[in-house]
Amino acid sequence: MRENIFDSLIENDSLFVNRGAFEHGFEPQNLPHREKEIRALGENLVEALRGHIPSNMLLYGVPGSGKTIVTKTVLKQLKAKGRANGTAVKAYTINCRTVDTKYRVVQALANCLERDEDVKIPFTGWPTDRVLEEFRRRMDRRGGIHVIVLDEIDHLVSKVGDSIIYNLTNLNLELESSRCCIIGISNDLYFTKMLTPQVASRLAQIDLVFHPYGADQINDILEDRVLRGVRPGALDNGVIGLCSALAAQEHGDARRALDLLRIAIKKAQKMDHDLVDKGHVRLAQSQLEHDQLTPVLRTLPLQQKILLFSICMNENNGLRNISTGEIFRTYSEVCHRIMIEPLTPRRISSLLNELDNLGIIIARNVSKGRGGRSKQINSAIPESLDVMTELRDSEPLIVEASKGKYRLQRPL
Repeated sequence: MRENIFDSLIENDSLFVNRGAFEHGFEPQNLPHREKEIRALGENLVEALRGHIPSNMLLYGVPGSGKTIVTKTVLKQLKAKGRANGTAVKAYTINCRTVDTKYRVVQALANCLERDEDVKIPFTGWPTDRVLEEFRRRMDRRGGIHVIVLDEIDHLVSKVGDSIIYNLTNLNLELESSRCCIIGISNDLYFTKMLTPQVASRLAQIDLVFHPYGADQINDILEDRVLRGVRPGALDNGVIGLCSALAAQEHGDARRALDLLRIAIKKAQKMDHDLVDKGHVRLAQSQLEHDQLTPVLRTLPLQQKILLFSICMNENNGLRNISTGEIFRTYSEVCHRIMIEPLTPRRISSLLNELDNLGIIIARNVSKGRGGRSKQINSAIPESLDVMTELRDSEPLIVEASKGKYRLQRPL
């Protein structure tokens, strides 16, 4: 009988003790450097255990600053204390990145309170007001205090507006035997500018800002996870420090550090190395950069691909701080080569701003004195990623454009 491939794989001695300790959804026993935020959230939500309505809250912070895991941890303790005290406290979280319409949000909330005898709310078909009324009915039937968490609330509002937030913050005026509070979690520090003043004042009764982690703080987080998830002696000196430093440069994103370390360990394991060193971290960094940027590059609209191709050609020729005029000149030549009508300089300026917002280029405004202002353009794509290959592989017209010869400015 042929050998089962998993016989040899399962016998491999893993460097992980618990790989789950590095997953984003892992709930650690300790949350280093978030004691103040845990306390602030708890001091508000304790009102639910007293039978009172907690204030609505907005939690702000960059991705990976601990907003979601802190909220999940505090709610878990809140529900446990409610059960122990015989206090009716119900809490549920909706991820507005995936549940991103008014109808689906209310449907998901109502489904959290569904019983066997209830009519099933269809995915579509009911008026939203009817779904909202069914949600109110189920809340009153359950009674007590309800804590509604809307994670990535900024994504929801940017897509469908703030009417859903108005409806939810208005629930306490219509509920009879229950009450609720809303906790919004936002990656956008200026989120309230998306809201009408009436909705903003209702939702942001308490603001809680999660500041980005510093390198030392991320280091502590990784040390805690390593104790739970990695075989003793498997990491070389400096590995945790390098992961922490790289993640601190990425706006203090602890999840980035966890991803770096997890992938570095997997790289070492795949290479049959017993020790994870800084070289494995660098390999992990390259993979992460590739995995994040490649889908973005491949799905750019054609005109943006041509524009990026023009920028990269000039950079490959040695130019830096490329003027918009030089880019437009190359771009026009490329369009002529592949028989595409070029866009106007004004439209090209707008597309450059979009590429800047995506983090693909860095566009810097410079003053020319009486000559006005201009942009200087540089690529922001890591050297480990072959942009030209990605563009050619995803767009046949770029393959054709690559065959042309262009009048490129020589570097000074």
